[in-house]
Amino acid sequence: MAFFLSRTNIGSRLHSHFQLLAEDPSLRKYKSHKKTVRRLKRVGDVLTIVVVAGCCYEIYVKTLLREEAWKAKAAGEGAS
Repeated sequence: MAFFLSRTNIGSRLHSHFQLLAEDPSLRKYKSHKKTVRRLKRVGDVLTIVVVAGCCYEIYVKTLLREEAWKAKAAGEGAS
């Protein structure tokens, strides 16, 4: 497989693409930017988890209230 990649146009494009992804010395001063992005990404992940947990809780509460109302209605009809 590696033989075919090295001989094809796709292989040469992938090779040149990986060379572009190498670390550039002129961008080292922006290394703190990576930390900020990572922190912001983590905050976004935490907020996503909080929102999903809140939605699950709301669904649970609505289901519980609906079930209690259904049981109360069934008990009211049975007592009459």
